[in-house]
Amino acid sequence: MADITRTREEGGFILEPSPTRPGPPAKIPLLHPAHNYETVTRKITSLVFNRTPSGWYIGMAILGLGMMLFTASVGYLFARGVGIWGINIPVAWGFDIINFVWWIGIGHAGTLISAILLLLHQEWRTSINRIAESMTLFAVACAGMYPILHLGRPWLAYWLLPYPSPTNLWPQFRSPLVWDVFAVSTYATVSLLFWYTGLVPDLATMRDRTKNRFLRVVYGMGSLGWRGSARHWNNYQMAYLLLAGLSTPLVVSVHSVVSFDFAVSILPGWHSTIFPPYFVAGAIFAGFAMVLTIVIPLRAFYRLHDLITMRHIDNMAKVTLVTGLVVAYGYLSEIFFAYYSGEYFEKFFITNRITGAYAWSFWALILCNVIAPQFLWSKRVRHNLPAVFLLMMFVNIGMWLERFVIIVGSLHRGHLPSSWAQYAGTFWDWSLFLGTMALFLFLFFLFIRALPAIAIFETRELIHPDQSQTETPA
Repeated sequence: MADITRTREEGGFILEPSPTRPGPPAKIPLLHPAHNYETVTRKITSLVFNRTPSGWYIGMAILGLGMMLFTASVGYLFARGVGIWGINIPVAWGFDIINFVWWIGIGHAGTLISAILLLLHQEWRTSINRIAESMTLFAVACAGMYPILHLGRPWLAYWLLPYPSPTNLWPQFRSPLVWDVFAVSTYATVSLLFWYTGLVPDLATMRDRTKNRFLRVVYGMGSLGWRGSARHWNNYQMAYLLLAGLSTPLVVSVHSVVSFDFAVSILPGWHSTIFPPYFVAGAIFAGFAMVLTIVIPLRAFYRLHDLITMRHIDNMAKVTLVTGLVVAYGYLSEIFFAYYSGEYFEKFFITNRITGAYAWSFWALILCNVIAPQFLWSKRVRHNLPAVFLLMMFVNIGMWLERFVIIVGSLHRGHLPSSWAQYAGTFWDWSLFLGTMALFLFLFFLFIRALPAIAIFETRELIHPDQSQTETPA
């Protein structure tokens, strides 16, 4: 039998071989074996019901300043127009579309962890799925603003929707920009329903445990009268699996549609059939990197080492490594297709990307997205939390640079040398981007203090029946 021993790693637990029975170490458990229904419930609900840490107030104060910057940037944009950005001719797309694609990509890991891994019966998703789902909603909220903000006349955004207009003005359905509207709105709606459905049993637990009358009413309304009966659980399981099945194709379809913004054009560097799978892999790559970027500090700050174990970190690092290899293959394919095609403008485009004015961004991209993730082959690195966090920051930066290279690197050199121009983001480009990051983290801070960040009932399902004598599931 393997012995339970506490590691030096901040209270985490692993299984090590017994000295009387030598052999390889057993698999790291998803939960500490001492947990039962009561301890799991108390641990997770304490994140909401315990006294708010001072660090949370400090973080919210800093993010409040970022929100003020975001509000000022949007207000000035509405007053003066998109001319405050660094866009020009021929670089008519800049930070607006770069940030849109970056945020959409980040939102993909939540659906993958929650839906696809649920259908594949991967239990290691349990302690991180709620965090990933919430990250998806907040990232899509940040992404969804950019298509409206970059219109120039955002108050006419409803023109993108098909509605019976007296002027017979209909959207151009052959434009991928219109496809984005339907793809992103569908993705956001299904993700919200999936997230809320998973919350219903946990909201009932929060309702039954809170001593605050107002919160009891709020959680009670959110739990929709949940009483934990067999009928409730049966309906819940059917709805949850149905939404998981609906969400799964969205992982592929949404970012494929986003890639069509580029792939259906005839611009060198964009007109490529590899873009849909390449973008999907890149989205999962960026999404898992952001999940790890959030989970590692959250795990340390709230001492969640017995719920979010090293097995969760290790598995997410492995998925990041695999999708990073797919992304690296996409980079090599782009270079191969350009030179193999024999088309002059395609070869010029890729040569200019590697050696031209923006070569620094391409090589920084290779460093962040291709070279840095290779360290994850080592188990020692995957179990070193500071190292994993640093590598995930490299990936976050690298995936933003990828969008910069695709958009700016392709637009700044067109067919006519007379229209060549350089591009650089202005103060307002950067302030809006930093403002959306503040909005993302602001929403996350509120979520942590208002709702259970880890799925209570799904975590309970990992407990062996012999350990559940203290309490029965809600």
